[in-house]
Amino acid sequence: MGPRGRFGARPQMGSGQIVAERNNALLDTPSLLMKAVIVPGDRTPEGELVEAVTVPWFEIIELLNRDPALAFQLDPRKWEEMIAGAYERAGFDEVTLTPRSGDFGRDVIAVKRGIGTVRVIDQVKAYGPGHLVTANDVRALLGVLEGDKASKGFLTTTSDFAPKLPDDILLKPFIPAKLELINGTVLLARLKELAAKKG
Repeated sequence: MGPRGRFGARPQMGSGQIVAERNNALLDTPSLLMKAVIVPGDRTPEGELVEAVTVPWFEIIELLNRDPALAFQLDPRKWEEMIAGAYERAGFDEVTLTPRSGDFGRDVIAVKRGIGTVRVIDQVKAYGPGHLVTANDVRALLGVLEGDKASKGFLTTTSDFAPKLPDDILLKPFIPAKLELINGTVLLARLKELAAKKG
């Protein structure tokens, strides 16, 4: 199984060894990008529950802070896993990573229970620089949101949104109360904040 245990757990070692191992892992970016970033749980009809994030989730965020262009090297499925991990870190009670296909436009489903229940869906667009999310993409998510009966929808992209998209007359009434648009800059800031969160 290598120097890490199952799901990225580290065996006991001195702090100097941990720092050296972490630096070596960060230098070996291709290897790091292949590692699991979430701990999968039970399967549900909608997908696979996310139990926790792994050490590589934090290490990828550290690399993104050093070099934001790395965002365009992660494959789309890895981004879906990173976003699912973000919901888990944010304290949602149930986070589901949907299958690669047949997800009905929902890549991540997150549920928070309290006085009531809030159900959030997130559609992840791992686009390269200059490939902008269009108004039609966002309108399609509104349809998914209505069909799912979720409380709120997020469209998260590594890139950005077409100019004037938030002013679109068909979308403006839903932003940000029912629909939130997260571009690459906001995404990286949120991941950094969640990675720094204790617990």
